[in-house]
Amino acid sequence: MAPGIFPVANATVPFWRTELHEIDEHRSTPELPAEQDIVIIGAGFAGTTCAYYLTQDEFTVPSITVLEAREACSGATGRNGGHCRPDLHVGFENRKNVKGLDAANEVACFEVANLQAVKQLIRQERIECELEEVTSSNVYLDEKQALGAKDNLEEMLDLGCPTAMMVNYYGPDEAEKVSGVKGAKAATTFPAATLWPYKFITQLLSIVVDRGVNLQTNTPVTMVSSTADDEGFWTVTTPRGNIRAKKVVFATNGYTSGVLPEYKAIHPVRGTCSRIIAANPPAERSRIGSLVPYYAPKLADYQANRSDGSFVVGGAWTTCRFKHTNQWRDVVDDSQLVPAAEGYFNGYIERTFNGWEQAETTVDQVWTGIMGYTEDGEPHIGKVPSKEGLYICAGFNGHGMPLVLLCAKGLVKMMSDDCDFSQTGIPSLYETTPERLQATAVI
Repeated sequence: MAPGIFPVANATVPFWRTELHEIDEHRSTPELPAEQDIVIIGAGFAGTTCAYYLTQDEFTVPSITVLEAREACSGATGRNGGHCRPDLHVGFENRKNVKGLDAANEVACFEVANLQAVKQLIRQERIECELEEVTSSNVYLDEKQALGAKDNLEEMLDLGCPTAMMVNYYGPDEAEKVSGVKGAKAATTFPAATLWPYKFITQLLSIVVDRGVNLQTNTPVTMVSSTADDEGFWTVTTPRGNIRAKKVVFATNGYTSGVLPEYKAIHPVRGTCSRIIAANPPAERSRIGSLVPYYAPKLADYQANRSDGSFVVGGAWTTCRFKHTNQWRDVVDDSQLVPAAEGYFNGYIERTFNGWEQAETTVDQVWTGIMGYTEDGEPHIGKVPSKEGLYICAGFNGHGMPLVLLCAKGLVKMMSDDCDFSQTGIPSLYETTPERLQATAVI
């Protein structure tokens, strides 16, 4: 494939892809269908759940093909941190300050609803993906940020924010004990979940294929026609041939502008993640299931504690967030590591947690993944402006797990019922508009 905003070959191997599902390189038919009602580009969380909700009514299932450039769930979903954690404190405060209290409340409630919906779907479909309900924690090591955390939470409570009661605050006398993190100045805790994202999505995708959806892996989309033809069909171009479709869903996240050029407001961002194992763990472990230590505003790692005793740790932003930006911003190459972050996770557990100094940890795997970050920090969901029949569900800013499911469900409602965005239940901030496509900001 020509260079551009497209997935590359030979991507680094994430821990989540060490146990592959039989659907990983599945092709439902030897050749591509010539014509479909709907083509979905992308077989990650967004594309798979769009297909799932589009096929809920067994009596009116449209013809659908899902095209995936590489293997199933080989993009951001299969490379993430393995937790689903609503951002009920730091993200809430940032959004309130920039976009207002109503917007912050709307998004926080939506994220909590998504967490519940993810758990319900996994149980309803009997998906085996190591789902665990856990307590998550934001841990503040920066003095100024720690001092603000308590004030922010008290303000949320005073304002009657619906999700504020879900957040517990611990000051400097308790923060280290609760979180286990050395030097913690404050900590907040709230409900979350951990899971094996690849197993979740591939098992759900298998259900979708059993319903009649045509899955075509290793079939990159290189172009979608700029206009529909006289019959209202869009032409989706791949190296294996073209498909004509009445509707096209772009579940393409960081790669969106490669096939939808007007979406340059969604930037590919290369992130780093790892799995760490300990040969000599202490007898007692923190009960926190996932956490985010904040070293300073916009400088944080993230961690999910797995039931097998290992840790999935990502971020390493202290090495490159404000320098070496050419190594991660507008980068689509996940076949390479971020040079500035190499070696960052060596000794991470020992230097971060009390009681783990003699844990003898080993970095088992390190990988990269391409996220989709937007200029204004919100996903783009809805009808592509001025292009009837094109839809988008992308740009989740490295925070897709507590957002995607109900975004996909709402988008399908728009597609199936031809309803307005305001009737989908998706936060109003997420609606894709011409104005948002012109927004500029620094990621």
